[in-house]
Amino acid sequence: MSTDAPRSLSPTAISSEAIGIRTLVRALRPYQWVKNILVFLPLLMAHQLSDVDLLLDAVIAFLAFSLLASGTYVINDLVDRENDRQHPTKQTRPFASGALSPTFGYVSAPLLIATSLAISLFMLPKLFAAVLAVYLVVTLSYSFGLKRMVGLDVVILGGLYALRVLAGAAATWVELSEWLLAFSLFFFLSLALLKRYAELRLMQRTEATSSQGRGYSVDDVAMVRALGPATGFMAVLVLALYITSPEIASLYHHPLRLWLVTPLLLYWTMHMWLTAHRRAMPYDPVLFTVRDPISWGVGVLAAGVVLAATL
Repeated sequence: MSTDAPRSLSPTAISSEAIGIRTLVRALRPYQWVKNILVFLPLLMAHQLSDVDLLLDAVIAFLAFSLLASGTYVINDLVDRENDRQHPTKQTRPFASGALSPTFGYVSAPLLIATSLAISLFMLPKLFAAVLAVYLVVTLSYSFGLKRMVGLDVVILGGLYALRVLAGAAATWVELSEWLLAFSLFFFLSLALLKRYAELRLMQRTEATSSQGRGYSVDDVAMVRALGPATGFMAVLVLALYITSPEIASLYHHPLRLWLVTPLLLYWTMHMWLTAHRRAMPYDPVLFTVRDPISWGVGVLAAGVVLAATL
């Protein structure tokens, strides 16, 4: 009788393999890919989502941006792993905790970046590849030093969000509205400040005096709290001015209905900052938003208002 029966894996081996895969996925931070949905925004605002060819280009742009972002996240975590080990929440990241060897990062990061650039060069307009290259240079500069410069770090973070919008316009050849660009700069700067504020509030709770790998101290909390909501409200002001502009009449049948979006956005801004002030928000506001029922509710209502203004 043959004794070559298939060897079954023990529950421990299966569990270890699953943990290993989860660790690899965590290093790539796929949950951060939600930020790259911004590449669809120019197409959406131009009311051209029904164009299948342009939509396919936007999907490819989303994929390329996501691969590039994962590559830069790996590099950032490799550079930051010593500081992350002193952080109350970041210490569980794969490289900081030792769950992944730095060798994995040294191999995977260039591979992800090269794949992303290859997709952009061969499948999308050259302008998109240029925007992607700018994103890569700025992100690496941020990881290797600019993140330690107080003020400039949040301007860069906000700018990286805006670059995603620019990339979406470049990938689909949709003309980028000046109103959308102005709104994006203020709105995403507010989000970047919110991220820093949440980190500083966490430092206060853990009685730390300075941020690991950043130039902030707990004494900066009041200043960041003053700047953050102000820039968020400026984004709402840009939206209000856009609603009253002549350009909007060509895109919406009932543009006055868009006014209902402004109180929703004002409420959401206050909700996010109050949540961070109460130390109920992790250091990443984007991840919090994805899991926050109130944010989802505001988003659904805003989408309904836009639809009502369009029809």
